[in-house]
Amino acid sequence: MDERFNKWLLTPVLTLLFVVIMYQYVSPSCSSSCANFGEQPRAGEAGQPAAPSPARRAQAPPEDWERRPQLPPPPRGPPEGPRGAAAPEDEDEEPGDPEDEEEEAAEEEEEPDPEAPENGSLPRFVPRFNFTPKDLTRFVDFNIKGRDVIVFLHIQKTGGTTFGRHLVKNIRLEQPCSCKAGQKKCTCHRPGKKETWLFSRFSTGWSCGLHADWTELTNCVPAIMEKKDCPRNHSHTRNFYYITMLRDPVSRYLSEWKHVQRGATWKTSLHMCDGRSPTPDELPTCYPGDDWSGVSLREFMDCTYNLANNRQVRMLADLSLVGCYNLTFMNESERNAILLQSAKSNLKNMAFFGLTEFQRKTQFLFERTFNLKFISPFTQFNITRASNVEINEGARRRIEELNFLDVQLYEYAKDLFQQRYHRTRQLARQRDRQRRRGERRPQRDHRGHRWPRQEGSPEGAVTEDYNSQVVRW
Repeated sequence: MDERFNKWLLTPVLTLLFVVIMYQYVSPSCSSSCANFGEQPRAGEAGQPAAPSPARRAQAPPEDWERRPQLPPPPRGPPEGPRGAAAPEDEDEEPGDPEDEEEEAAEEEEEPDPEAPENGSLPRFVPRFNFTPKDLTRFVDFNIKGRDVIVFLHIQKTGGTTFGRHLVKNIRLEQPCSCKAGQKKCTCHRPGKKETWLFSRFSTGWSCGLHADWTELTNCVPAIMEKKDCPRNHSHTRNFYYITMLRDPVSRYLSEWKHVQRGATWKTSLHMCDGRSPTPDELPTCYPGDDWSGVSLREFMDCTYNLANNRQVRMLADLSLVGCYNLTFMNESERNAILLQSAKSNLKNMAFFGLTEFQRKTQFLFERTFNLKFISPFTQFNITRASNVEINEGARRRIEELNFLDVQLYEYAKDLFQQRYHRTRQLARQRDRQRRRGERRPQRDHRGHRWPRQEGSPEGAVTEDYNSQVVRW
């Protein structure tokens, strides 16, 4: 009796055990949900919502989809064509190398601005002026062994002295400039010749006058260079590449005031225009004595004849268009408009210009423009005499009003400078990418080369030479 009862009891127990095992195998997620079935989240604990099913997601509004856990995105790959076939690639494009794609992806990321502070406080550059590709692309085929000459237009208090020293002491040349201690000028001769390739303060001196402007240089430099050149070379053409440096108008004005306060005058400047210097009535002085030492900022600003006002526009414009220094030649508003437009045009057409506030970008653009390399990198000095001058907001506005033409020119120049920098850097990256592709293409061709089979031999068959070697072994 007991044995029969045990047999009947064993059958349902085994059946139940089999059903439980099969249920757990078919629904493995039930182990966690069934274990917590009937339990409510405690106070202060956030329950973890379960992932909604596809049917529930189809019924929910789209805005709720973003708040719920999302499934991982499908693997990226080529789009499929009909019947699941991969879409054909463009015939003109070669299949990309993974190494090339990784490097190109890294290059596409925006490189950090070398002039930007570490905290990233400067906003991203947004162009304000429209320039043509020709205006933004600057590459000079400078022939230092021929007759080409770089002419440096040095505007006062724009960092021109530092940049001028870079030109004679810091450029890597086949025949470097010879600078001797105690001498103000260096000898910058072409390789194998006794002819200069640089017209600047530290190479030829003030041959066209102290701090000669654009009007003076363009009329003086060709004649000076012809006198210094050999007569047998006069039949060859000569290219003059004008360069200059600009600076923020307020900082430049304050720096000139401090320089004049220490005794500088530049009264030996010629200011030649239309073949003559200005008369004392056309260009009166602001001080009665030999210099203006100890002048206050208010006195410096109150002088209406002060050449510090809008100095950068005046030194870059063609003064013959407005009657030189004769202020009665035309009304003031017309004169200012012509001067500003002339300065912008001459600056844009120069071979190169740099900005004092962007030393590393200035070095980058000069090297790419003339295909010359500096030995040591430029240094950005943010602490200057002008930066140590504390002025109130009223004095700053007064300086901007006195230099309103320079303010407009600097905004124009800064925008053009930044656009040229980004354009030149983009072209440089493209050239480097193409060069690396060209260097790696032979390697890829060698790896993917298939040796030709002998005629009549099936695919995968060994050659006769190999068979003979096996027999010999």
